[in-house]
Amino acid sequence: MKKVTVHAFAGVGNLVCGFDVIGMALHAPYDVIDMELTEEPGIRIKHTDAFGLPENPGENIIGICLQAMTKAVNKPIGFKVTVQKNIKPGSGLGSSSASCAGAVVAANALLDNRFSKNELVEFALAGEIVASGGKHADNIAPAIFGGITIARPTDPVDIISLPVPSDLFVAIVHPQIEVKTADARKILPTEISMKTGVNQWANVAGLVAGIYTDDKNLIGRSLQDHVAEPYRSKLIPGYDAVIKKSMEAGALGGGISGSGPTMFMLCETEAIAAAVETCMQEVYQELKIDFKTYVTSINPEGVKIVSSE
Repeated sequence: MKKVTVHAFAGVGNLVCGFDVIGMALHAPYDVIDMELTEEPGIRIKHTDAFGLPENPGENIIGICLQAMTKAVNKPIGFKVTVQKNIKPGSGLGSSSASCAGAVVAANALLDNRFSKNELVEFALAGEIVASGGKHADNIAPAIFGGITIARPTDPVDIISLPVPSDLFVAIVHPQIEVKTADARKILPTEISMKTGVNQWANVAGLVAGIYTDDKNLIGRSLQDHVAEPYRSKLIPGYDAVIKKSMEAGALGGGISGSGPTMFMLCETEAIAAAVETCMQEVYQELKIDFKTYVTSINPEGVKIVSSE
C-alpha cells in the first residue's frame, strides 16, 4: 500500500461530567486526509481548506505526530499529506484530535499496521499536546478506537472502550465563534471542594453505569458537570437557552462539547434530535450569531480508511 485516504471524524470531549477523561466519536462532520509514501524522506503537508493552518511539519500537529511515528520506526520515511479540514479549529468538536488521529491511522496503514491502537494514541498525543497544551486523550482515544472511551491519564494512557448505547442520536450546534482550548482551561479553578468532587464522581459513575446497562434515563440524569461547565458556559452566548429549550424538546441531556463553543444534546430518536436542532437554530437566529447544526450519531469505528492503493 502506497497511498491511502481516511475520514477523520469529529468528537465530543469531556462528555459533560467526564472532564478530560470520557469522550465519544461522531459520524459528522469529518476531515479528509490523503497520504502517500514517498521515496524522498521527510514530511510534506498541504492544506486545501481555508483555515490558514501552517504547512511546515514542525509547526503543524499532523507533522508533529508523524515525526513521533518516524522516530519510533527508526529509519528514513517520506510522507506526502493533503488535508481537507471540515472541522473548524477551535470549535470544540475535536478538530485537532481528528487531524492527529487521522494522520497516525493513515500512516500506520502505509506502514503495514505495525503499531497497535494504544501506540497510535501516544503518537497522536504528541500533536494534541501542542494543540491544547496538555496530554488529554478524551478526544484522541474515541477518534482512534471509535465509540465511547475512558482515557485514564496514566503513562501510557489507559484506554477503556465502553459499549455504544442503542438508538442514541446527537443534536449539535456550533455557534461561529472561537473558544481556544488553552484559554478555556485558564478560567477553571485549580481546586474544588469535597462536595463538588462527590457530586462529580457520582455523575461519572452514573454515566458509565447508564452506558453499560443502556439506561438512557440514567445517562441523561448523569449528564451534569460541576467542575468545568459552570465556568466555561459564560464564554458561550446562548448556552442557558440552548440547554433549556433542548430539554423541553425532549433531549435526554447534554452540554458543552470539549471546551466549546459547540454544544451537544443526546436524544432517544432522530425525530427528537431534529426538534432539538430546530430549537438550537432558533436561539442563535434570535441572537443574530452565525451557526452550524448537525444531527448525527455515535460512530463506533473512529477513523475510517475509505480508499487505498
